[in-house]
Amino acid sequence: MTDIATTTETAARVLDQVEQVVVGKRASLELVLAAVLAGGHVLLEDNPGLGKTLAARSLAQSLGLEFKRAQFTPDLLPADLTGAYIYDQAKGEFAFRHGPVFTGLLLADEVNRTPPKTQAALLEAMQERQVTIEGHTFALPEPFHVIATANPVEYEGTYPLPEAQLDRFLARVSFGYPSAEQELDVLQRRIARRQEAVELPAVTDATGLLAMQQVVEQVAVETSVQKYCVDLTTATRSHPQLMLGASPRGSLALMLLARAIAVIRGRDFVSPEDVKRVAVAVLGHRVTVKPELWMANVAGAGVVRALLDTVPAPQALHGT
Repeated sequence: MTDIATTTETAARVLDQVEQVVVGKRASLELVLAAVLAGGHVLLEDNPGLGKTLAARSLAQSLGLEFKRAQFTPDLLPADLTGAYIYDQAKGEFAFRHGPVFTGLLLADEVNRTPPKTQAALLEAMQERQVTIEGHTFALPEPFHVIATANPVEYEGTYPLPEAQLDRFLARVSFGYPSAEQELDVLQRRIARRQEAVELPAVTDATGLLAMQQVVEQVAVETSVQKYCVDLTTATRSHPQLMLGASPRGSLALMLLARAIAVIRGRDFVSPEDVKRVAVAVLGHRVTVKPELWMANVAGAGVVRALLDTVPAPQALHGT
């Protein structure tokens, strides 16, 4: 029977291992792992070359999940992602060919470069954990998680994700540039291993991950902390810089991700600090800034950070 202590230890081993190849990004990797433990999907939005693909592959290897990568291009069709029926000449009948979405962890690389019709096919898989082809519904493996990447600096030839699909990502995470010392460490580690490919041993497997996710479901959330999640979310709906605030799904996502962070930190209850830790990753992509403020570089993440300073938090719990 998996418990809090075992889950915390396993999560730490996974993070230690992934950090061997994605250097100096422990805090961001913790958010990505927490989203997976909470049963959600992650949007990695960052500049090219900062380890988004490497992080997804390394996390899949460490969690013992089957990993597939789909390169989202302008000509990608929904059937290229979900699969399709093809004619089997030997049997004289149509047979279903599974697409890359049938996996444990799917990397949707550059998800904003594919048309909305293909993005919508991914939406069903993310939300319903199933795909429907020609009237037939196929369940996806359990667990199933999507880590999507997006380049925030190039807009030509892209299809921005609609709010409905952005809302399906439990968290949006950025790695940012490493420090000079961390970048030097990347070079030295590459020289030491004498090959480009990185293979990490599995710390757990799909069954173990499902057990860890059940442990997260046991984490207690006091009413005062639940109210804090709601207060932060509702504050976005009346903020003068925002055209659209976060929906109730934002409050739920705050609580879910905060519970996973609590487990990673070895606790069976959520503290206000856990909520603050995940607030930007959870709410930043669920709000829409007023168009007239775009030129002033006002961003959803910055608005959420400001709200953390103004929305009162409950007193620390259990002596934390």
